[in-house]
Amino acid sequence: MTHQLQIRLLTWDVKDTLLRLRRPVGEQYASSARAHGLKVEAPVLEQAFGQVIKAQSHSFPNYGLSQGLTCRQWWQDVVLQTFHLAGARDAQAVAPIADQLYKDFSRPCTWQMLEGAEDTLRGCRKRGLRLAVVSNFDERLEGILMGLGLREHFDFVLTSGATGWCKPDPRIFQEALRLARVEPAVAAHIGDSYHNDYKGARAVGMHSFLVVGPGPLDPVVKDSVPQEHILPSLPHLLPALDRLENSSTGL
Repeated sequence: MTHQLQIRLLTWDVKDTLLRLRRPVGEQYASSARAHGLKVEAPVLEQAFGQVIKAQSHSFPNYGLSQGLTCRQWWQDVVLQTFHLAGARDAQAVAPIADQLYKDFSRPCTWQMLEGAEDTLRGCRKRGLRLAVVSNFDERLEGILMGLGLREHFDFVLTSGATGWCKPDPRIFQEALRLARVEPAVAAHIGDSYHNDYKGARAVGMHSFLVVGPGPLDPVVKDSVPQEHILPSLPHLLPALDRLENSSTGL
């Protein structure tokens, strides 16, 4: 008789797994700038933001918390640099925009649920699974989840901003396992990043599912992730869990 695996804990990434922004960052930045009398094109801001966020995350990882910054300062700096790179070089004019954007991105109405998110979470709870968040997010996440009515689904929320550990650091996954009092073999993580989510969780012995969306698969993902671990959308999760639990091989 084969031993049947019984998943007990599911940990979740949030951004682009359960929630996404209603509008692209460039549009949001351009709209806030217009409200403050400053005209900068959305595509230019979008491109600048991409460059700035990459450099800022490299120089000041995890919101610069270990270097004495607050999340708010880190994000305001991102906004100032983004506008500067997009040609708006008057920092005094951009400061109130940065302040407004920090507030806007903490508002639940700035975000929307991905298709099937709420139904999938409900379905998981119905099965008696424990759910938790493991996200590279800052202190605003709890409020966003509450405002969208999703916080009630989770036993606890772990963010890199609160723990000091960014996925794929094994410590943030291990902390989730410790809080839930489960072994990695009976836990699975769901996220959209191959590096941070899929590989990060598997490195500590957890199962993992990668949410990929409708587009063509990244070649690395295609070569490295078994088909049964790939979720084209969230409603695919429960059937994938069934297959995992019914297979005798486990991982």
